[in-house]
Amino acid sequence: MSNQSYSTSFTVDKSPDEVFKAVNNARGWWSGEITGETDRVGAEFAYRVPNVHFSRQKITELIPGKKIVWHVLDADISFIKNTGEWKDTDIVFDIVRKGNKTELCFTHMGLVPAFECYKDCSNGWSLLVNGNLRKLIMTGELQPSPW
Repeated sequence: MSNQSYSTSFTVDKSPDEVFKAVNNARGWWSGEITGETDRVGAEFAYRVPNVHFSRQKITELIPGKKIVWHVLDADISFIKNTGEWKDTDIVFDIVRKGNKTELCFTHMGLVPAFECYKDCSNGWSLLVNGNLRKLIMTGELQPSPW
């Protein structure tokens, strides 16, 4: 199990297209400063929390209502020894219709328990995905930072 990437999921009473739209609105749920485009294949964007976290993502897959993949091109996580642990990992959002509901399965491929940042990063993803992103999907309202 030590090689298992971090994953979490939830189900909402919204359509796959509504979930897809919310995920692509990264500024609406991923707390911190985001520069660049977050909604087209090939686009690159940077995420930054000063003195804590920097990462640069490239959107490698966008299948409307079904899937979004961000490839982490660069990373600098200041609170760990190997500040580039996220580099060359993939952040994946799988969207699946389940009856009259939609399931969002989030996986940070390559963020594994052996990483020094796993505990803090998985806790952060849990707050952001299960908290902010879920609330954005349910309410349509932009979400403030959970910390």
